[in-house]
Amino acid sequence: MSSTTKEKLEELKKRRAAALLGGGQDKIDKIHAKGKKTARERIAQLLDPGTFEEYDCFKRHRCHNFGMEKIQFDGDGIVTGYGKINGRPVYIYAQDFSVLAGSLSETLAEKIVKVMELGMKNGVPVIGLNDSGGARIQEAIEALRGYTDIFLRNILASGVVPQISGVFGPCAGGAVYSPALTDFIIQVKLQSYMFLTGPKVVKTVLNEDVTVEELGGASMHTTKSGVTDHAAENEDDAIWYIQTLLSYLPQNNMEDPPDVECTDSIMRRSELLNEIIPDNPNAAYDMKDVIRETVDDGVFFEIKENFAANIIVGFARYGGKSVGIVANQPNYYAGVLDIDASKKGARFVRFCDCFNIPVITFVDVPGFLPGTDQEFGGVITNGAKLMYAYGEATVPKITIITRKAYGGAYCVMSSKHLRCDINYSWPTGEIAVMGAKGAVEVLYARAAKKEDDPAAFLAEKENEYNTNFSNPYCAAERGYIDDVIEPAETRYRIINALESIKTKRDTNPAKKHGNIPL
Repeated sequence: MSSTTKEKLEELKKRRAAALLGGGQDKIDKIHAKGKKTARERIAQLLDPGTFEEYDCFKRHRCHNFGMEKIQFDGDGIVTGYGKINGRPVYIYAQDFSVLAGSLSETLAEKIVKVMELGMKNGVPVIGLNDSGGARIQEAIEALRGYTDIFLRNILASGVVPQISGVFGPCAGGAVYSPALTDFIIQVKLQSYMFLTGPKVVKTVLNEDVTVEELGGASMHTTKSGVTDHAAENEDDAIWYIQTLLSYLPQNNMEDPPDVECTDSIMRRSELLNEIIPDNPNAAYDMKDVIRETVDDGVFFEIKENFAANIIVGFARYGGKSVGIVANQPNYYAGVLDIDASKKGARFVRFCDCFNIPVITFVDVPGFLPGTDQEFGGVITNGAKLMYAYGEATVPKITIITRKAYGGAYCVMSSKHLRCDINYSWPTGEIAVMGAKGAVEVLYARAAKKEDDPAAFLAEKENEYNTNFSNPYCAAERGYIDDVIEPAETRYRIINALESIKTKRDTNPAKKHGNIPL
């Protein structure tokens, strides 16, 4: 080896070692003192060992304003590259808070854009780990342009490859729009926050006192705004969630989700399901019990668990095949549909449709939530979102009605009339315009006034209505229910139905895109 080559190799080692330290050991120590991991530590934990290939580790910013030319770090505040999770490729970027608080510069944005474009070209998911102080003010319009360049790639990649955002620290101002444009957001409790305007601005403009956690913490966004899909207990939980989520997803919109070996008997019965529906039609039960009794090994990976709990969404497997599950939850607000539940369900169905994931729907819905708050808030438009999502979806769709399926809510919840492929009902299914009591009060109000005992008359008519209409057989007679099944055999019937429609082909009319009611 020549002395010149040796010198150059030494220089490479020295610069790479400096790049690996980011903003320096003192900054790393401060991050650790707060109980946080560095960008590189997060990547190392998320990816399979030895698979990370870094890009642009020597890239530096080009700003010469405010003395920035004297503050240079290789990598410029972000770590980007390629690796594998459970043997499957991903592109990844992680903001490095040790370098200028991970603030976004022109060159930092270029690094993100590069891996996003590689993800789209190669059909590989893109994961972003956010931990940044926001835009680099010294770069002014170039920082804003950088943000928007990222947003555009988020938009173009939507529906092409899965995009997942982990928020491990600050994410404020314009920075929040990139996670908001991705498919899933995971925040770390009491460590990360997201908001457009911070507490100081809120205090100045509106004279409201609010803490960072109250305004944009993980608990708020998973319970009130619905922005975030999972509030992780800590960074380890957040990384596990991302890894597990990816296991249910395909690499891109041209592939099917990965199959896994199924050791749970396809023919397994659940006698519990034969007894789970209460005799009292107004009594609650937990639809999650129904889901767990039917899916492989009882494993259900829930999304947005703490937001709009009257509807359940998440991933599971039947016979080793990934599915998306949407279900009304009788245990919460009787499973009624409202604004938040409709938006939650619609977004999930559309994601599944983007990525060829069959949708299984469990129905027990008494209708839409009434009231001025709902009507003033646009429950009509929001309910239409869920209907639009189901009607537009071309993936295999299977619906199981366990109890109530009333009125417009029956129509919305993946009914046969929205191109659902296989519709089952349990014998306890009640498919009608409305519940028997309400229907009788409308139909026989005048007649009851002429009776000596109006209450007894209405009770008799209610029994008649239940016998004639509040059952699955009227719909089955017309072919809107393909079969009335024993609850205990639900698992087998779903798996068999998925097998029978796995090669289905549905198309939508030729158009640029539809105009979903937003």
